[in-house]
Amino acid sequence: MINAISIDLEYWYSNDFILDFLPDEKKEYIVESVNPILMLLEKYSIRATFFVLGSVVEKYPQLVEKIYDAGHEIASHGYSHKPLYDLGRECFEMELKKSVDLIKHVIKEKPLGFRAPSFSINNSTKWAFEILEKYSFKYDSSIFPIKTMLYGVPNAPIGIYKPSKNDVTEHDPKGNITEFPLTVMRFIKNIPIAGGFYLRILPIWFIKCGIKKVNEIRPAIIYIHPWETNKMMPRLQLPLFSKFFTYYGLGSNFNKLEILLKEFKFKPVIDVLNEI
Repeated sequence: MINAISIDLEYWYSNDFILDFLPDEKKEYIVESVNPILMLLEKYSIRATFFVLGSVVEKYPQLVEKIYDAGHEIASHGYSHKPLYDLGRECFEMELKKSVDLIKHVIKEKPLGFRAPSFSINNSTKWAFEILEKYSFKYDSSIFPIKTMLYGVPNAPIGIYKPSKNDVTEHDPKGNITEFPLTVMRFIKNIPIAGGFYLRILPIWFIKCGIKKVNEIRPAIIYIHPWETNKMMPRLQLPLFSKFFTYYGLGSNFNKLEILLKEFKFKPVIDVLNEI
């Protein structure tokens, strides 16, 4: 089974848990975080999907071009990293168009894939699918079939499907946008094994077992933020919960990613979808 691997290319300070504690001046560590991941992907001859913030494309066009020239897919992660429910329909469309235009200017192609900041597509923001269709997107990967304090659609399908514009938990065979939901393993309830914080906190043996179990039925999709592999990331004075969520596992995350790249087969999201 060939799985999808995705990198959410955003600033380390895009993390929802630290927004209220940021210093006035911030070093971004974008290039320092991305280059080791690019080298690791090249080491194992793996191409990935980079969901890139428009603001990153705007400030680091040469880096985005370098990623694209290495054979990776460039997809949209919006522009500002504001969740869709904060933006509203009109502002979301403005930001999406800006993101698309910036990406097209750099790589001379329109992005085909989208991932909402903070996985913020649910039934309160289902209008996003109409806008994605308007801008010729082919797929989305924003729906997380779990429930957390920040995001989640716990009753959404756990496999690839086409969300109804009336209810994102329903499959519409006539839909024009394909959804590749973040991977969960079903065991009494949905257990997230897709990456991010869950890659940092879960033991690697459990993640490997989970992916193998999922692969009995369908491909998995893994995601990671480059800042989650960067030991230079600034350490802020945070409340205990925010500190745990932000910093736990940073020291071992790069090694975990390499273990998965050695153990499983991966391709960009669009390639996996095209082969289904």
